[in-house]
Amino acid sequence: MLKNDYDRWEKRLLEAFDEMWDGFVDPADALVDGDGTCWTPLGGKTNGGSVCATPQQLEAVRNQCRALAMGNEFAINGHENRISYLVGSGHAYRAAARRGLRPEEAPVDEVQNVLDEFVRVNRWRQRQQEIVRRRDRDGEVFLRLFQSPDGISRVRFVEPGQVATPTDRADDPAATLGILTDPADVETVRGYFIDGQLVDAAEIQHRKANVDANVKRGLPLFYPVRKNLRRAEKLLRNMSVVAEIQSAIALIRKHHAGTKTSVQQFVADAADATVADPNSGRTRHVRRYAPGTILDAFAGTDYEFPTIGLDVSRYVAVLQAELRAIAARLVMPEFMLTSDASNANYASTMVAEGPAVKMFSRLQHDMIEDDLELLDRVLADAVAAGRLAPHARQTVLVEAIPPTLAVRDRLKETQADAILLRNGAMSPATMALRHGLDPERELGAGTSGE
Repeated sequence: MLKNDYDRWEKRLLEAFDEMWDGFVDPADALVDGDGTCWTPLGGKTNGGSVCATPQQLEAVRNQCRALAMGNEFAINGHENRISYLVGSGHAYRAAARRGLRPEEAPVDEVQNVLDEFVRVNRWRQRQQEIVRRRDRDGEVFLRLFQSPDGISRVRFVEPGQVATPTDRADDPAATLGILTDPADVETVRGYFIDGQLVDAAEIQHRKANVDANVKRGLPLFYPVRKNLRRAEKLLRNMSVVAEIQSAIALIRKHHAGTKTSVQQFVADAADATVADPNSGRTRHVRRYAPGTILDAFAGTDYEFPTIGLDVSRYVAVLQAELRAIAARLVMPEFMLTSDASNANYASTMVAEGPAVKMFSRLQHDMIEDDLELLDRVLADAVAAGRLAPHARQTVLVEAIPPTLAVRDRLKETQADAILLRNGAMSPATMALRHGLDPERELGAGTSGE
C-alpha cells in the first residue's frame, strides 16, 4: 500500500472514531450530579439501602460534612443549638429501688455513688455534648469502655475512620465497613475492627443516625442539605463582596469627548495629594470628599453614584429560602439556624406541642436510651470489680432526667408537680431533679433548718 493510500485510510478511520465518540453517551452520566456527586442506582448493590455502600463513599461524605461543621457558620449554629437543647447543662441520673422492692432491699446508695463517680471521672457533661456533635457531624459515634481495677469504667471515643475491615476479611460479607455481624442477622453485631484488630461488641457502643436499623454505618445530619449550606455560604460571601466593592466606589465621573491625556490631567489637577507606589512605580492621585461636599461639573462631565442601584434585598430573599430548606431538614425554626429572631417568637415555637419541641423530645429519648444502656455496662463492670453486689443491676433502677425543652411557667409546673407528689406519683427526689436541685443537699438543708 502506498503511503498516500495509507494516510487517506488512516484519516478516514480517525474521522469515523471521532463521529462515534461524539455520539456516545455514557450511561453513568445520569448518576452524576452537577457537582460531581455520584448517585446510587435504584436496585443497585448497597449496604442495606445506604447511599454510602463503600468505605470510600462514606469517608467522602463524612469529610464534606466535617468541613461544613468546621467552616460554615450556619452549620456550626445548627450543631451548637442541637447540643444546647438536647444536652443543655447535662442530664441528671438517679438510682432508685425497682418497683415492689423496699429501699433497704436494694443497694441504691452504692449504685448512686458509682454513677456519680462515673460522671465525674469521665467528665460526662462535656462528653455528652461531644457525643451529640460527633453523631450529627459524622452520622455516628463510637464509644469504647475500658474496665478499671477501681470499678469505674473509662469511656473513650473511637474515630469513625479507625473502624475499617482488614484486607484479609474484605471478601467476608459479614465483615463489611469495619463491623462484624451475624451472617444471618446484620443487626446482631459480633465485633468491630478497630485499627485492624477485632474488638468485642461488649466493649463498644455504636450510636448511628439517619439510617435504617439494618444499615451498618450512619449518615451525617447535614448530608441531604450540604449543597444548600455551601450555596448559602457562597451567596452570603458574594453579596458581601459586591456590596463592599460598590460601597467603596463613591462616584464615577464621566468625561464626554475627553481624551486619555486630558482626563489624566484633570485628575492630577483636582487631586489633594499624590502618592507613588514603591512596587509598581505608578502615581496615585487622592482627593478627599468631606461630608456635605458639593460637586461642580464642567460642561460634558457627568457624575454617577453606583450605590444608588444596589438592592441587596433581592439576594436576601434567595438566601432566606436556602436557610429555610436547611431548617426544614433539622425540623427547627429558622431563627435557630440563622440567629435572626426578628420574625419569630420563641414562646410560640417552643410550646409543648410545637414541632421543634416534639423533635427534640424524641432525640432526647433516644439519647437517654443509649445512655442508660451504657450505664448498665458501667454497673456490670462495677459488679465484676467487686464494688457492687451481684444483685445490684436487678434491684436498682437508673433514671435519667434531661433538661426541660418547652417554655416553662414555673408556678404552674411546680403546682402540677406538687399534685403528683401529693398523690404518690412522683418522689421528692425526682421533683428536685426536675427543677435543677440536688435532692440530698436540699434534704440536708431542710433537716438542718428544723
